[in-house]
Amino acid sequence: MEFTKKEQSFLDEYKKISHYMEASKLIAWDLRTKAPRKGIKQRSETLSYLSERLHQLQTSDRMKEFIDELRLSENPYIRRSIELVQREYDFHHKIPVEEFKAFVQFTSESESVWQEAKEKDDYSMFQPYLEKIVDYNILFADYWGYEGHIYNAHLKHYEPGMTVDTLDGVFPKLQKDLSRLIEQVKASSFKPQIDQITVQFPKEKQEAFALHVLDQMGYDFEAGRLDETVHPFAIGINPQDVRVTTNYDELDFRTAVFGTIHEGGHALYEQGFDPKLYGLPVCSATSMGIHESQSLFWENFIGRSKAFWNTNYSTFLTYAPESFKNLTPKEFYRAINEVKPSFIRIEADEMTYALHIMLRYEIEKGLLNGDLNVKDLPGIWNEKMKDYLGTEPSTAREGVLQDIHWAGGDFGYFPSYALGYMYGAQFKHTLEKEVNIEQAIEQNELKKIKEWLNKHIHKHGSMKEPLDLLKDVTGEGLNHQYLVEYLTNKYSDIYGISLS
Repeated sequence: MEFTKKEQSFLDEYKKISHYMEASKLIAWDLRTKAPRKGIKQRSETLSYLSERLHQLQTSDRMKEFIDELRLSENPYIRRSIELVQREYDFHHKIPVEEFKAFVQFTSESESVWQEAKEKDDYSMFQPYLEKIVDYNILFADYWGYEGHIYNAHLKHYEPGMTVDTLDGVFPKLQKDLSRLIEQVKASSFKPQIDQITVQFPKEKQEAFALHVLDQMGYDFEAGRLDETVHPFAIGINPQDVRVTTNYDELDFRTAVFGTIHEGGHALYEQGFDPKLYGLPVCSATSMGIHESQSLFWENFIGRSKAFWNTNYSTFLTYAPESFKNLTPKEFYRAINEVKPSFIRIEADEMTYALHIMLRYEIEKGLLNGDLNVKDLPGIWNEKMKDYLGTEPSTAREGVLQDIHWAGGDFGYFPSYALGYMYGAQFKHTLEKEVNIEQAIEQNELKKIKEWLNKHIHKHGSMKEPLDLLKDVTGEGLNHQYLVEYLTNKYSDIYGISLS
């Protein structure tokens, strides 16, 4: 791709930003996987310094000059890149650099405090940190400015084009449909038996199988790696270094196996960017919702499917404990797809998963608009768990402390999970018109599915806005009914009833 002299100067300047971002991401990965506890404070200060330099580069007069001069570039890749850089400029320029630097350092420390608080099941350790993080998020929203609900100020950074009005329109409909299906499933007497799959399963055997599945998916191990962490995540250091992490529970292999497939889906997205985007701001995911659509697509529509386990069960048994050999593939399939409200989002079944997202979304809105107080969250959390899922955590570890996102300051992120689930179901519906998904899985041709996703979603990076990409791929806007239809069809079979 050829560039004008001014465009090349812009890309050279952006390369400096990329270098700082790469170093910051590598430190963030290290903090959450390998860093010794005593080194966290110094590492957090280093990350804070890098964020300050990033802030300066992203809000410099030179960057503003590029934005003004190249916004009408004839090159569509440069023009779109400038749009994205303008967003970052506005995002950072409106926050005083010292405050942003302090925020990054504080959240780095907050993540380690959250981890310790979760281990000790002590919300009081984390409460003062969360109070300050909420204050930061309210302050930043005021700096940025917003229309309508204060939550919109944060939501737009993760899901451009999405608003509280839209979410408040679709979420109640989805909640109503899910609650109806869940009640019907509860009434079924034909329930899966999971006793034989919640047995001792050595971590090293789980890891070996997880690596096998990542390879099947087409994950490029020369451009990534699998590591262990408290809270699983994937992180793109650069397009040719996209790392996956997982967490192992030796009494429930589902945590690691499906967690790895989920994070692998994220990684395939970033490994699938068109190489001609490398070095450009558009070499990035278009939104967190689209990102989540890819992880949930692989975890649920592929990893939890009947076809996947019909094909892979015999291989799985070479890693699994002897007791698994007493289960038929059908019994195993039904067991891993049990619908049972859980306390932990990342361990939730397909039917109840989105309810966890809506719960936290309501809490986040309440914290930002002043309707809720941080000190009251353990009780509020438990009340909403009863309302949404009919269950109540007995510990803060299972409840309000379960996720790392608040510790990292990520308000506005959570709706992306439910949006991604709905996007993913729409993508699946469209994919099925061109590729026989079940046949591809049964013939061990998962890469055929990956290639379709590469072509229609991954390769574009952030050249398209998320809702535009959805419309281009599926021919329509957001439609939650595809997710409801998928769940209805699948669980009618599993529970031996006709769901409606």
